[in-house]
Amino acid sequence: MEIAFIKTPLGIARLEGDEAGLAAISVLNSTNTPTEVVPEVLEDGVYQLKEYFEGKRKTFDLDLNPQGTDFQKRVWEALLKIPYGKTVSYLELSKTLGDVKAIRAVAAANGRNPLWIVIPCHRVIGSDGSLTGYASGLHRKKWLIDHESPVTQQSLF
Repeated sequence: MEIAFIKTPLGIARLEGDEAGLAAISVLNSTNTPTEVVPEVLEDGVYQLKEYFEGKRKTFDLDLNPQGTDFQKRVWEALLKIPYGKTVSYLELSKTLGDVKAIRAVAAANGRNPLWIVIPCHRVIGSDGSLTGYASGLHRKKWLIDHESPVTQQSLF
């Protein structure tokens, strides 16, 4: 596995992958130094993440290779279908997967998503519209939802 660190508006992100695709992307609460020379197998991921943060990319076109259970992979596949700028509730996601009673298992699989931003777990919210459950921190979830919002709030001052 190759590893690279890149600077994002939300902190240093760690990308991990090989010829089979990206296996993991996470944001760190540390001050790792960005990688000077990005391994070739991670170049496209780095490029597309930078475009996303610049507001130039709404979808990703990357080979993904996340490791997880079959159920987790089903949840992650469902997350990939949530459009940019939209949110769904954990309940809606459970219904999409065919079992409304699996809401806790769906939430747990969502929390174990290894591909930060690319598999958009930040687009899942509570049924009441609240920002709940985000492994990278609710301040990052709010930032990402605001970043993707089609409505921009104007300042009065």
